[in-house]
Amino acid sequence: MTKRIYRFGGGATEGDATMALLLGGKGAHLAEMCQLGLPVPPGVTITTEVCQAFHEADASKHGLVVGLLEELEGHLVWLTDVCGPGRPLLSVRSGAPVSMPGMMDTVLNVGLTSTTLPDWV
Repeated sequence: MTKRIYRFGGGATEGDATMALLLGGKGAHLAEMCQLGLPVPPGVTITTEVCQAFHEADASKHGLVVGLLEELEGHLVWLTDVCGPGRPLLSVRSGAPVSMPGMMDTVLNVGLTSTTLPDWV
């Protein structure tokens, strides 16, 4: 596993629709929409390989998570530069290469509250 986090939007899109196995269906298509010039808020996609490595890891899970968080910090700095200062909105989606019925048990829009909403408006 080499590259674990891919950016989309904000003039730095990495990936496209052909990368669904690596980026998941949603991640690949967000990248594709950015490549086509559609207005997509910038973000990052953590690869399906990271998920697989996490599930396969035993005692090394902690090291995997710590390393990923360190890598993610640089991407959050980029997002702040692109979006401006404010509270980040974390939108967590499942990453299967193909969407399946019943896959809606995902966490959505972590951090969107009545307190943070004015920052996003």
